Amino acid sequence: MNIAAYCRVSTDKSDQLNSLEAQKKFFAEFTERNGHNLVRLYADEGISGTSLLHRDEFNRMIADCRAGKIDMIITKSISRFARNTLDCLNYVRELKDLGIGIIFEKENINSMSGDGELMLSILASFAQEESRSISENVKWGTKKRFEQGIPNGHFQIYGYRWKGD
Repeated sequence: MNIAAYCRVSTDKSDQLNSLEAQKKFFAEFTERNGHNLVRLYADEGISGTSLLHRDEFNRMIADCRAGKIDMIITKSISRFARNTLDCLNYVRELKDLGIGIIFEKENINSMSGDGELMLSILASFAQEESRSISENVKWGTKKRFEQGIPNGHFQIYGYRWKGD
C-alpha cells in the first residue's frame, strides 16, 4: 500500500520543529513496521491549520491523491490535518470517494470505517473551537498589555527604534 504521511506545526519555533522531526520519524517507522511503502512525507512548517491557503505541502498531497499516487494518508491528529471543520470533512469525503482513507493516529480513527465521519465531525469541531479560543486568548493578552502600557514584544516597527522598554 502506498502511504503518505502528513505533518504540520503551526510555528517555526525550535520546540515545534522538534515535534515535526518526531512526527517524521514516527511515520517512517510506522510505514516500515506495517510493510507499507512511504510514498512521501508532506510537512508544512510554521503554518496555521485554520486555512488551506498557504499549506503548500497539504495541497501537493491532495493533488498526488487525485493523481492516484496515494492509497492511504496517516497523520498525527485531526488538528494537524485541519482546524476548520468544513475543510476537514470536505477533504475526508473527497478522498473517501477516491478510495483513499485517512488514519488519524491520536484519535485512532480511520476515515473509511463506518463511524469515522461521525467521530471526525465531532472532533474536528473541537479542533476548530480550540484554535478560535487560542486566538481570542492571544488578542485578549495583547489588549491587556497595551492597556497597561506594556509593549507587545520588541518587533522592528518601521520608522521607530527601541530604547529600553
